[in-house]
Amino acid sequence: MNTQQKLKLLADGSRYDLSCACGTQKDEHRRRGPGGVWLYPASLPSGGESIMLKTLLSSACTNDCRYCPLRSDRDVRRCTLAPEEVARVFMDYVRAEKVFGLFLTSGVLRSPDHTMDRMLAAVRILRRRYEYRGYVHLKIIPGASDAAIEEALHLASAVSLNVEAPTRRTMAALSTRKDYARDIVRPMHLISRLTARGGPYAGVKQTTQFIVGASDETDTEIVRATYGLYKRLRLSRVYFSAYQRGLGDPALPGERRESIPATDILTREHRLYQVDWLIRKYGFRDDEIPFEADGSLSLSADPKEIWARQHPERFPLDLNRADRCELLRVPGLGPLTVKRILAIRKGGGRVRRIGDLGRPGKRLRKAAGYVTF
Repeated sequence: MNTQQKLKLLADGSRYDLSCACGTQKDEHRRRGPGGVWLYPASLPSGGESIMLKTLLSSACTNDCRYCPLRSDRDVRRCTLAPEEVARVFMDYVRAEKVFGLFLTSGVLRSPDHTMDRMLAAVRILRRRYEYRGYVHLKIIPGASDAAIEEALHLASAVSLNVEAPTRRTMAALSTRKDYARDIVRPMHLISRLTARGGPYAGVKQTTQFIVGASDETDTEIVRATYGLYKRLRLSRVYFSAYQRGLGDPALPGERRESIPATDILTREHRLYQVDWLIRKYGFRDDEIPFEADGSLSLSADPKEIWARQHPERFPLDLNRADRCELLRVPGLGPLTVKRILAIRKGGGRVRRIGDLGRPGKRLRKAAGYVTF
């Protein structure tokens, strides 16, 4: 295959990573670009947005992750780009002003460090030969050496090592070749130390992703792990990718797997993103998130609204007296609306009706049931 044919096949393989599939605005979703490649939105460390070209370096893989359609025992077409091909193709897109960043990931070629060496070689060419100073997101291969991780942090704007599962038990059900503590948890701690304030690579962002629904993990386990990743390891973002039925061989028993509608898996992913927002933007702790008796999030209602129903003593809330933290607990009020309320009050005004906050849409109508003026 020529380079363009390889790129199309590898871009097709990278579609299984849905980390940007759940957005609230139209421009937050991934989209197909020229030649069938994937273009992803990304927040830059310095602020603003970038559009990234996303591709696999290789679709060959020695791992046996049961959810993955590219795992080692599957009979699928595979190919590998040389580091020079990755750099040359990406710079063609940059010069045409079609993209402003690169998201480079890969299957595992021979070994984690062999794969990292090829990925790092591609970025070295970009940085040194082409003098590219823009945005590069590198996936860290589980099991990579400390030296490979440090060079990735030196070359990249952001890195990610996918945690995939919330516990050693649930990871063991997904892969026999990954050691959860050695290959995933320990490297994530190393990245956290190196990118901490005052560290040698401060400013480099770290993200991760859970595969939701391929094992028998509970939402409680995912939420607790997510909270720890934000509070202890200071990750920039945690993503959730619903297992796409039929693409792999998930660890769930067949009878249970077939009993879960595909729409429920996607709704579950959406609820996890809502909880992620509550933790990152609204100040919720993991022990404040409401769960069903079996440890799952409700599929029928927003977790923030369920929390409000469970705490009637907190409502109705006076919009003209409550502080920011209290206002963020009101269903239907987000950070921008709360900022508007505080600005009105700071200017000496008062909120006299819900319409003072904007056109009363679905969210503001919901908030009206929890507030007074």
